[in-house]
Amino acid sequence: MSDRYAAFHALHHADPPLLLPNAWDAASAAALVGQGFPAIGTTSLGVAAGAGKPDGVAATRAENLALAHRLRPLPVLLTVDVEGGFADEPSAVAEYAAELAALGVVGINLEDGRPDGTLEPVGRTVEKITAVRAAVPGLFVNARTDAWWLGVPGAPTEAVRRVRAYRAAGADGVFVPAAPDDTLALLVAEAGVPLNVLYRPGGPGLHELGRLGVARVSTGSLLFRAALGAALDVTDAIRGGRAGGPAGVPSYGRVQEWSGWFEDADSR
Repeated sequence: MSDRYAAFHALHHADPPLLLPNAWDAASAAALVGQGFPAIGTTSLGVAAGAGKPDGVAATRAENLALAHRLRPLPVLLTVDVEGGFADEPSAVAEYAAELAALGVVGINLEDGRPDGTLEPVGRTVEKITAVRAAVPGLFVNARTDAWWLGVPGAPTEAVRRVRAYRAAGADGVFVPAAPDDTLALLVAEAGVPLNVLYRPGGPGLHELGRLGVARVSTGSLLFRAALGAALDVTDAIRGGRAGGPAGVPSYGRVQEWSGWFEDADSR
């Protein structure tokens, strides 16, 4: 296992849990690196919306590759949300994972939710995990089940069944967004690998989630949506003649400093 892969794996065995903020473009990624985060993920909603495309319909294969290429100069460990792998065939998903790994990506988030609101057959997701595991040993495969996220019937039982199957297939971690707080301890016990949850404003904080055994906490699309919300708040304030502005706005010069990471990147 390469040093970068090993470093990312190690982050899932720390106290408090790994807080993985999710970026959507070069500027957001650089800003998060500037805040000292050792690892970041991407948000499929942010990447898709930034390209004027819908999320969750396998429309951003090229955009994710382009973003991974652009982020190569950053001193950070990067994991990419690849939805369902942008393909049905496990071999094609593995090839895509290998393309990302060649760009320095250390992990992927692979989900079983489908655009029609149903779950992919568990056997097919298992085949995808197995294919990626064989093609890129060391790459952190975070297998996501959308049993609760999509509100499928019998979500608790189905989530546990899939968590077990994905672990057995070689997943390095499992991600169960929207899982109720009172199920987390059970999921940790059933997973046998690091459990990833989605941060929920007003829900448990990092330390409380850590006490429940959670290893990784992702922000998902929250930061992207918060940025849009802040932009709307500022424009509404200006239009309404209200004084002041949001706190913590980076200066022009600070953003220029972050952009310096990408200077001459294509020639490196």
